[in-house]
Amino acid sequence: MGRYKSGMIAQEKNIRLNPYENIGYRTIGLARDQNKVGLEMSYDTVLNGRNGRQLVRAIAGGVTVPVEEGAFEIEPETGKDIVSTLDVFIQEVTENALMKMMIKNEAQNGVAMVMEVKTGKIKAIANLGKIREGVYREDLNYSMTPTEPGSTFKLVTLLSALEDGKVTLNSTVDLEGGTWRVANQTVYDSEKHGKHQATVLEAFEESSNVGMAKIAMEHYNNNVDAYFKHLTKLRLDSTSGLDLMGEQKPRIVKPGSRLWGPTTLPWMAFGYNIEIAPIQTLNLYNAIANNGVMMKPYLVNSIQEEGKVIKNFLPKVYNAQLCKPTTIRDLRIALEGVCINGTARKLFANSLYKVAGKTGTALVANGNKGYADKIYQSSFAGYFPAENPQYTIVVIIKNKPHAANFYGGSVAGPVFKEISDRLYSTYIQNKLNIAPVVHLKDSQVFNYSISKMSLKTIAKQLSLTYQDSSLSNDWVSMQGAGHVLKAGQQVISDTTMPNITGMKLQDALWLCEKKGLVVSCVGRGKVVKQSIVQGQYIQKGQQIQIELN
Repeated sequence: MGRYKSGMIAQEKNIRLNPYENIGYRTIGLARDQNKVGLEMSYDTVLNGRNGRQLVRAIAGGVTVPVEEGAFEIEPETGKDIVSTLDVFIQEVTENALMKMMIKNEAQNGVAMVMEVKTGKIKAIANLGKIREGVYREDLNYSMTPTEPGSTFKLVTLLSALEDGKVTLNSTVDLEGGTWRVANQTVYDSEKHGKHQATVLEAFEESSNVGMAKIAMEHYNNNVDAYFKHLTKLRLDSTSGLDLMGEQKPRIVKPGSRLWGPTTLPWMAFGYNIEIAPIQTLNLYNAIANNGVMMKPYLVNSIQEEGKVIKNFLPKVYNAQLCKPTTIRDLRIALEGVCINGTARKLFANSLYKVAGKTGTALVANGNKGYADKIYQSSFAGYFPAENPQYTIVVIIKNKPHAANFYGGSVAGPVFKEISDRLYSTYIQNKLNIAPVVHLKDSQVFNYSISKMSLKTIAKQLSLTYQDSSLSNDWVSMQGAGHVLKAGQQVISDTTMPNITGMKLQDALWLCEKKGLVVSCVGRGKVVKQSIVQGQYIQKGQQIQIELN
């Protein structure tokens, strides 16, 4: 009969479900009624819908009834749904990797972002700030807050000089041993390495401040406008256009301003005297990964109403050709060189895939205290796999004062690697069918257990001679030296303990648990010791401890 005739009044009560708790809080937003942030603020009018308006009359007791039942002057509209580009798995991996390093290094705040190379879709944004000792949460959106980028900005200087034909990767530059005086100030490399003549590629790989400053001074000191034209083309003097409210404009010291001086340009060449948001660094490196095509970063895939898509958001190209193809080729060579020969070589020495990226370390001011507290900001920006990029990642961590560990390669780099490792194994390895990068360091004799199928694959990929004396077994003992692989007999019985020495943890766990054993393990790497010796009788529920190294 309706509420006004029957007296039945239904009261609505809204509750919020957070199946993933606070994952991506600053990006999604967790308050509809107050303190809106993230997508919930940016798309507030879409999510809210519209209240209806109805003509009513007052009756006794202050109660109102409609003049005409069911008639509205303005019909109410239900709020729409928005579907984000965020991937729950990638977001969780990104937050966990960042959180571990933040706690380990007692850092002040940090941000990590993942972008899909071909589309510009943001797959994860993790923002963490220190609330109290050992406790971090997403308090601010650091991804959209300008900060001095440090050495990741050297890519801009290299791009400018290559694009304008000022240098090639083989051009030489004097690194002055690691220190260089300019305008009564001293440019320092991270260490006094004593090197002088180096190629531009080597200067970039080793992240030489002196090298980048000298390139900028030699080729742009008398034509600063030419350098700044590149900043405009790279969209580094404007906001990224990400569909989140609150992104701040970059802060750039320009010629003619009261802050401009004779040292501004050389310091800008290696990432000082300029503040850009991490999202802009991400977008720049993504453009290099995307063969010079700069995409617009975005966070919303579609708007839906009751499950029906009413608006799709498609990838948008900002610039279809950021610079010449030869420049892109050289930049990709340089970024890969950083991870093979340069400041990130230790980090990716045994990686199964190639990475292209740049480390960064910037000394940042502590408010009015200036630089006396020695607060360093560690960063790493890059993409992978280098030969066919799928994801671009930027990690920036602001460390505590006088932190013992502050270099980009040892603070931000491991976060990048943990994220990239997980994404590679989950999304990329099988999809692209990329052969793993295998490092043959020497011709030492080796011996470990492996499945016969894996051994054949390794031999084929490395063009090694393969000899098999294992009859029909699925598991074999792999032996060899130099360029010969030999498959030996590996007896696997249902009642006795096999030899699992030399196996990877994954294979050892599968084999032991299949036999009903309860496994505990210590260490990392391959199995070097097993508590139940080979040939010993075993039974289900029996415990075994394995040691890895």
